[in-house]
Amino acid sequence: MLRDVPKEERPRERLLESGAKNLSNQELLAILLGSGTRQESVTDLAQRLLIHFEGLVLLKGATIEELTSIRGIGSAKAVQILAAIEVGKRMHQMRPAERYMIRSPEDGADFVMEEMRDLNQEHFICLFLNTKNQVLHRQTVFIGSLNASIVHPREVFKEAVKRSAASIICAHNHPSGDPSPSQEDIQVTRRLQECGKMIGIEVLDHLVIGDRKFVSLKEKGYL
Repeated sequence: MLRDVPKEERPRERLLESGAKNLSNQELLAILLGSGTRQESVTDLAQRLLIHFEGLVLLKGATIEELTSIRGIGSAKAVQILAAIEVGKRMHQMRPAERYMIRSPEDGADFVMEEMRDLNQEHFICLFLNTKNQVLHRQTVFIGSLNASIVHPREVFKEAVKRSAASIICAHNHPSGDPSPSQEDIQVTRRLQECGKMIGIEVLDHLVIGDRKFVSLKEKGYL
């Protein structure tokens, strides 16, 4: 049991002594779980949880049902884990009060990467920028497989006009993790560019988001 473990090796004491960043994933999870069972310590339960989900990547998408199916984890422990995961996601997505400025394709990709790279469906979003290339607004325009007939310029530029945007950057994810652009991606890009020129709102780029990597259609010469 945990009380049989030397005090300096217990997760809570280790955090107080060494700081959270120096704890392993297993130790951090043990602190969240709080207690083990009569048969195993909380650190052993945390290790079994990590093994079940093959690490933190799959745990990030766990459901309450998946967690409570694991021996030793009831609804209270599962809720604590899910709450901690959600807090982490929200903190990672927080932006400073000052408007985010996009100076390069990398800046645009950084702005949307974390929230888009793990999505299971394609999401087409637009970033509406002012004359200083600062983000005024971000909006999901469409969810589903991309093609030129479905992503209608009307929906994109209606919001751009409403926000008095000087330009826009489009982005969509590839759930496969491979950001290589398809012919549909290129067609959508060119159609939006043509419509933007007619109403005086420039399409600066179209970013295809993969898993920790992206492709800029502007850099590829399609804009």
